[in-house]
Amino acid sequence: MVKGGQTPPEEPLSAGMRSAWKQAEAGDVAGARREAHRILATPTSPPEDRAQAGELLRRTQTPRALYGFALLALGLLVLLVTLALSRY
Repeated sequence: MVKGGQTPPEEPLSAGMRSAWKQAEAGDVAGARREAHRILATPTSPPEDRAQAGELLRRTQTPRALYGFALLALGLLVLLVTLALSRY
């Protein structure tokens, strides 16, 4: 997740990218990703903005390991509930 002060070393070029990075730094990751997707979907956007939008999307994606840990926790919870119910 992007935290405050982690804008790219080069200054964002367009107003849309500046807005997206400000949203990401403020904690509105969903809004920043939506803005980045909009920039990528616009065929007339400059290549520099497209590269920065891709970088923003890469930095704000959910780590894949998190899904594995969530699945493991769910499995343990189901196991514990099953053991508790089988005892009665």
